[in-house]
Amino acid sequence: MQHPPDWPPAPAALRPSAFPHPVLHVLHGTARVLLFPAYWALDHLLGCCAPTARPSSLDGLRAALGGGAALLLLLLVGLPLALPGLLLWLPLQSWRRPFCYQPPPPCWAPPAPWRAPAESLRSFVFLTANLCLFPDGLARFSNLSHSQQRARAIGAALLAGLRPSPYRATGCSPPWPRAPRGVLMAAVPADLDFVCLQEVFDLRAARRLVRRLAPNLGPVLYDVGTLGLQPGPYLKLLGSGLLLASRYPLLRASFRCFPNARREEALASKGLLSALAQLGNLDGRRIVGFLHCTHLHAPSEDGPLRCSQLTLLLDWAEQFEAESRHTGEAVAFSVLLGDLNFDNCSRGTILNTSRLHQSVARSPEMLQRALEKEKGRRLYLAGPPRGGLWAKPWRGRRLDYVTYRGVPEGPLSPEVEQVTFSTALAGLTDHLAVGLQLRVSVLPSPRRADDRAQPAQTDPGGLSALY
Repeated sequence: MQHPPDWPPAPAALRPSAFPHPVLHVLHGTARVLLFPAYWALDHLLGCCAPTARPSSLDGLRAALGGGAALLLLLLVGLPLALPGLLLWLPLQSWRRPFCYQPPPPCWAPPAPWRAPAESLRSFVFLTANLCLFPDGLARFSNLSHSQQRARAIGAALLAGLRPSPYRATGCSPPWPRAPRGVLMAAVPADLDFVCLQEVFDLRAARRLVRRLAPNLGPVLYDVGTLGLQPGPYLKLLGSGLLLASRYPLLRASFRCFPNARREEALASKGLLSALAQLGNLDGRRIVGFLHCTHLHAPSEDGPLRCSQLTLLLDWAEQFEAESRHTGEAVAFSVLLGDLNFDNCSRGTILNTSRLHQSVARSPEMLQRALEKEKGRRLYLAGPPRGGLWAKPWRGRRLDYVTYRGVPEGPLSPEVEQVTFSTALAGLTDHLAVGLQLRVSVLPSPRRADDRAQPAQTDPGGLSALY
């Protein structure tokens, strides 16, 4: 099929480098090189303190003490280099853009543009997953390790979801309650269009993912966050951990950091990543879709802080959409997805970290079969937070969500086809992946004529659907 000459469109506002000038990019790389020895030693020292790393024998204790001493020596040797590296790194953050953009290679072939109304409907598949790709030492506190290797394996698992399949629900369990058309499956949903990942904090792991996703999926936004000294005051040493990949061309993106944080969460630049994707055209107008990715404050006792973050991000999403839309454009969907850390005690999407080393928790098929039964859910899903009541029947913790809404009085109408809870990343992270398949239909022509006469307004209220 011949694509129109302007497909895929060039993203006017997105640049590959996080810095506006090559010299700043080189200086930032130099600062990271100076910081790396101390960072590596500190990361591995933290890993030695993880509960899962504690030796179980006298010989193991001696080896751990020897390794710890060597790491401490390396940390002391690296500190003289780290100090000038930090003094160089901090002021550079004021020039840094809040994300890196990886364009696809020239050989990349995006999906054919949606030509409506000749093509009366099109389906879009979204996936959100928390990957726990911390620096290796921190990941060990969640009973996970080898972040670089996990990133490579996660990339391979996600690419498996790009292969078209005539059976959208192959290998699925019966529907889960409170999730219309929702199924538990051992594979990544087929025909992925948009992937939002959280806790991709380790930059080396992020680059491994990008190298796999960009040539096969499409444009990727990564290394997202505003670092250094921020209002509060806060010292942000980690980014937001967000990564967004798309099969459709991205036209515009923005990131805004939450102004409120507590304890160790204050070290991370959590916030809202928003992007505008072009999907096709309708009656000569662009069809676009809005994507909003986030990861809210984690500690369960800080509910009011999470609520204030949610209020902020809904306002920011409205602002981004208002600034990005042009008169006459048709909006197919507005989707917010990520780890919201709101726990509604459903069957759950977060795993019991104490059992991640077991063979069942490391196999997508075995974990899927286990979670089909209440006994398996008790074993492998995280239960209520400390002090919470154990319900009957048992309930896990649901933290990961995909939300969507359409545009009232607009020419396009989204409808849920399927919700999925996937164990495809078993052994690679401590969360289930959550997918949503939306079918967007073109409304009858009189409605489209009314829409041309009066530009549609987005719903200023909350979310029209939550999964």
